[in-house]
Amino acid sequence: MSITAERKQELIKENAREEGDTGSPEVQISILTERIANLTEHFKDHHKDNHSRRGLLMLVNKRRKLLDYLNAKNPERYEAIRTKLGLRR
Repeated sequence: MSITAERKQELIKENAREEGDTGSPEVQISILTERIANLTEHFKDHHKDNHSRRGLLMLVNKRRKLLDYLNAKNPERYEAIRTKLGLRR
């Protein structure tokens, strides 16, 4: 359900704004998106796992807040990450 350290490093390299950037909204959003996708796959087999469903909802809400923040601060970066990750809205 969680992502491997190697995959996390790949996501950081792909979305970092500069060398050593691990905390920008783009990096955080991409990591959350990967975790959300993994949990979505998990629920196809374990549809009664309500404890993990709560965690999924918290991840989705955190990603939504980060996207709203990025849209308010820099709409161009928001649109770029939204289209790159294939997110709606």
